[in-house]
Amino acid sequence: MTDPNNTNSPLRPLRLAEQAPLTLSLVEQIAARLSERIVTGAYAPGQRIMEQAVADEFQVSRGPVREALRLLEKDGLVTILARRGALVTKLSIDEVREIFDIRAMLNGLRDRAIAEDPDRARHLPLLEKSVADLTRLARDAAQGDAYVEAVASLNRLLGQMLSNRRLKSILDSLALQTLRYSQLGLSTPARRRQSVQHWQKLLKAIREGDGVAAEQIARQRVNDSRDAAIARLREAEKKQETQQESLRRRAA
Repeated sequence: MTDPNNTNSPLRPLRLAEQAPLTLSLVEQIAARLSERIVTGAYAPGQRIMEQAVADEFQVSRGPVREALRLLEKDGLVTILARRGALVTKLSIDEVREIFDIRAMLNGLRDRAIAEDPDRARHLPLLEKSVADLTRLARDAAQGDAYVEAVASLNRLLGQMLSNRRLKSILDSLALQTLRYSQLGLSTPARRRQSVQHWQKLLKAIREGDGVAAEQIARQRVNDSRDAAIARLREAEKKQETQQESLRRRAA
């Protein structure tokens, strides 16, 4: 997990959800670092991000920090409120449904297009290596974070294979919001084993040029992650309700 108090490490692009070019502006670098902290949980949902503290850490004025936070607001990672500043958005069941239902359809279109691409064979070596890496990571229960990162990388790879630039742009715009919930949806070894089976089937469908199967597999993969994320959020809500009830009884 990223240490928000680490002021010695240089600014670097976001590792889990990097989508920007290799050369980033100062504002983009700050946004990338902050978004990584949000996605990995270093900044908790509902936590306020202090502009001055971030500016002091990166040794910049508050202007670039404010611009970076506006970028994160567009990505749905923070909410900027008058006189309160930027708050990390809270995870919600309604949001996970909305995001994943959209992503299931879009991923289906993406994977079908790749499977039906006459030149798909040129992509196979990279896809085969990526799926092999996922398979290895899924076997090790301690590699949960690495598995999530590898899935994000594989999704970026598939996006780069698209000739439909508009579809890629829309998928990219959902990537950071999706990643927060994907970590929940892939948080158990059982879920990661189920996930890698979908990826193995997708690789087979692309290899065989079966666009219909590729689309169905993509939608099922996303829906399974959605359902698992919702289940984890419900567990957290139930736990919180139990704790609050216990506190009320003690105070009575």
